[in-house]
Amino acid sequence: MTEDRDLACAELVELVTAYLDGSLDAETRARFDTHLLDCEGCENYLQQFRTTVATLNRVDRIGAEELDPAFRDKLLDAFRGWR
Repeated sequence: MTEDRDLACAELVELVTAYLDGSLDAETRARFDTHLLDCEGCENYLQQFRTTVATLNRVDRIGAEELDPAFRDKLLDAFRGWR
């Protein structure tokens, strides 16, 4: 991999949802994975993002009836559109 093909931290942040959705092409996913091997900060960011998604999924399944529906929809939309 050449230097100009290395993934920058800012690019990783932009691609994290696509990475977790499995929608990255093979080359970009490989660049993403390689970056994670060398960047503890981005690995931590990815883990925090996974925790956030898991928490929202639990709220969606278990506690959704306890949330105001408008707030729940606004919260889910904010994370879906976050890039």
